[in-house]
Amino acid sequence: MSSNELLTGAVAVRDDAAELARLRADLSAQAPNLLIDGHWRPAASGATLDVDDPATGAVIARIAAGDAQDVEHAVAAARRAFRDGPWPRLPASKRAALLFALADAIEREQGRFALLESLDAGHSLASIRAGDLPLGLRSLRDYAGWATKIAGEVPMRSSEQAGMDYFLREPIGVVAIVTPWNAPFLMVLQKLGAALAAGCTVVIKPAELAPLSALRIGELCARVGLPDGVVNVVTGTGLAAGQALAEHPDVNLISFTGSTQVGRSIMAAAARSNLKRVVLELGGKSPVLVLGDADLDRAARAIVAEIVFKSGQYCAAGSRVYVQASLHEALLERLRAGMDGVRIDAGYAAGCEMGPMISQAQRERAQEIVDHSLAEGARALTGGRARPGAGYFYPPTLLTGVESHMRAVREEIFAPVLTVMPFADDASAAQIAALANDSHYGLSAKLWSRDLRNVHELIGRIESGQVIVNGGGGEATLPFGGVKQSGYGRENGHVGLSAFTEIKAVRLGY
Repeated sequence: MSSNELLTGAVAVRDDAAELARLRADLSAQAPNLLIDGHWRPAASGATLDVDDPATGAVIARIAAGDAQDVEHAVAAARRAFRDGPWPRLPASKRAALLFALADAIEREQGRFALLESLDAGHSLASIRAGDLPLGLRSLRDYAGWATKIAGEVPMRSSEQAGMDYFLREPIGVVAIVTPWNAPFLMVLQKLGAALAAGCTVVIKPAELAPLSALRIGELCARVGLPDGVVNVVTGTGLAAGQALAEHPDVNLISFTGSTQVGRSIMAAAARSNLKRVVLELGGKSPVLVLGDADLDRAARAIVAEIVFKSGQYCAAGSRVYVQASLHEALLERLRAGMDGVRIDAGYAAGCEMGPMISQAQRERAQEIVDHSLAEGARALTGGRARPGAGYFYPPTLLTGVESHMRAVREEIFAPVLTVMPFADDASAAQIAALANDSHYGLSAKLWSRDLRNVHELIGRIESGQVIVNGGGGEATLPFGGVKQSGYGRENGHVGLSAFTEIKAVRLGY
């Protein structure tokens, strides 16, 4: 590295520190308000919730604790904006222009958003700047482009046919967006962009553990000129605000990313209320298959990078590793070396590669699952115990000697924990796929092999909404979602956009 690069890096660190101090001061002074119908106001009950810095456990902000009363007001505002306001009737090109303007406004503040996300959710600045920020902005701009391309169809007809048949696509109505704490900025933009491009109005309920980026996005929506009531933000707990949205009879669709357990409750509430549509992106326990002809160094680096990304709090992370027996020891050696070299610190600290987990409760649950598996005979080659001191840190953990029935293999731990199990060198594709499919989940699967015949056969046998081979490639925006208990529906691109529309068939006689 040149002296100029060193100087540039040092300046960036100092600038981050100064900006972080300003951000903390601003958050401390920020009133705990909800955004409803274009106005900021406290929760009807006056209740508030504290938001912690996961790296220290200290309170960094106070938010409004919205409940059913506030949800009622927000949904009513969104319904008025949909029924009587200009948004669904705007020319699609004007909706697109406003979405592009929102993306530009967010991009101008990307440095602040990166620090806000790191402080709020605990993730490393490097991962946010390389992942969440560009992916979120790309998604918003992709959907802005799709706004002018939503179309129905007109079937071919004979010259003897009187009249014509066709169908329209129309916005579905009021959408509830319920986002998780592991990627709050990205999840809000992905869901919000699709809903707004389709002409819907929305109520956002961010996770109470990491709600701060959603509130700032709400501010920018108003600043760029979105009409009042089109975007509403209600902070609060899942039991109070989230459940009220799921049960509300005037919400037409709920788009949720989070745990399978909560997804079940949302689907049940949707059925009990008005049969609202649901898009559910739920849990995962993604398998990683490493075959004998894999590039072992590349595979090991990718496996470690993914399990420490967001401190393992990533629904598609490969956490169950199955490796051909002849490579088992060599892979373990590489994984352990990679995990031991990860720099753990507050996400906003210089050089951090992995930050803390989101909360003490989440870390305790991870420890409980690891301890249970260790008691049953698993061995921790590295990690396995929470780091003492302030913050919710948990080291990268590598478990071997595991069996398929153990909790560390069966349950989504949502922590930087890998289990590694060998399979026979002469195992068939059917046997290898059976290992991958031995789960209630089916969100993502990872495959490492240079034999395209094996690759394609395994792709056909794996039960998963996504298969990533040799680290992946390309830049297309592909549909994302799971099978089995990993969810219902798909997000991203025109497939994801279609969920926010309804079809109206027309049989036109003359």
